[in-house]
Amino acid sequence: MSSSKVATMRDAVGALVRDGDTVAIEGFTHLISFAAGHEIIRQRRRDLVLARMTPDVIYDQMVAAGVARKLIFSWLGNPGVGGLHAIRRVTEGADTSLELEEYSHFGMVARYAAGAANLPFMPLRSYFETDLPVANPLIRLIESPYGDGTVYAVPPLKPDVTVIHAQRADAAGNTQVWGLLGCQKEAAFAADRVIVVVEELVDEAVIRADPNRTIVPGIVVDAVVVEPWGAHPSYVQGRYDRDNRFYRDWDAISRDPAATDQWLRDWVYDLDGRAAYAEKLGDERLRALLPSGPAPSGVVDYGEYR
Repeated sequence: MSSSKVATMRDAVGALVRDGDTVAIEGFTHLISFAAGHEIIRQRRRDLVLARMTPDVIYDQMVAAGVARKLIFSWLGNPGVGGLHAIRRVTEGADTSLELEEYSHFGMVARYAAGAANLPFMPLRSYFETDLPVANPLIRLIESPYGDGTVYAVPPLKPDVTVIHAQRADAAGNTQVWGLLGCQKEAAFAADRVIVVVEELVDEAVIRADPNRTIVPGIVVDAVVVEPWGAHPSYVQGRYDRDNRFYRDWDAISRDPAATDQWLRDWVYDLDGRAAYAEKLGDERLRALLPSGPAPSGVVDYGEYR
């Protein structure tokens, strides 16, 4: 039987993301799988709990599309621009409909780490000079079992589905990343099901030749989706830059509910996938995001030194 886990985005989301799931789309400014978020919108999933360290525009779009009932997060905003206005509309004022559960960045990392290690909680020394424990009763003060005072604890976070974007993987799901990392590894190991979205599918020999870049092994991966430009408008080190224009444009679009709905129709519902999205962006805009030249790193020889 073939060990290939390669699937289309439509099939991966259709099989692995279910109404009511807790879904984590991770990647810290870098490698954010907008393509997966858009497919979840396109398939009209509902009542999702969206978890993410630093939710940004993709979760604003997903909330605007009505897929979410709750957000588990740390720091929320359109990075470098301002607020997330679709989320603000359903969390401020009298007509709130989105539940919020807030942590610090380290608190989210600790939650994923506890989930990955199957621990009942994770202790940390954060929160002593913040009001987050007041806002979030799941952040709890506990006595150290070793008699050296108190610490705060956070519960494990075990997503039903984690989605990560990466530069490359093989067909079995062994996934390699370089550049800025977030908590993709922890979120993947904590999850019940894992979708890896990559710019390129490579042979197993390529993965084996550079094993230290493998942050997620295929044993925890359920589907591998090959989706060039799948992280746009975020960036992929060595592939394409961040599309800052997109983030600036989203600020104005998201302030207007009608404009937001029109954007979702034009760029998500009326398109059948990421290839159509990239075609709609156009070659000129995409070429402007490509690296200006090579920037090679060092070469490591894992063989015998002579």
